[in-house]
Amino acid sequence: MSAEDLDNYETDAELALYREYRDVIKLFTYVVETERRFYLANKVDFNVRSAGQDVYFDVCLTDAWVWDVYRSSRFVKNVRIVTFKDVNVEEVQKTDIDIPDSLS
Repeated sequence: MSAEDLDNYETDAELALYREYRDVIKLFTYVVETERRFYLANKVDFNVRSAGQDVYFDVCLTDAWVWDVYRSSRFVKNVRIVTFKDVNVEEVQKTDIDIPDSLS
């Protein structure tokens, strides 16, 4: 396999992942972003914990989708994230207007 073939494979995989994301985002309520991963989820349980003087985040997601081009299955029933880094949780804005695929 040449370097060009590998680049084309990775580009095709990333494009397929983006298209899947565009199709499934309508099914989820929250977007969760960490330093390592990007998730879509329908339930987020966010807790701030302490260990001595350190503070960390313990986040549990239910009914989730993981942005990871190399995962064979991106739909996950439960996810637990434990991190000392920032976690961003946003509610997905639902719109009344569906944009046709040909325009997006």
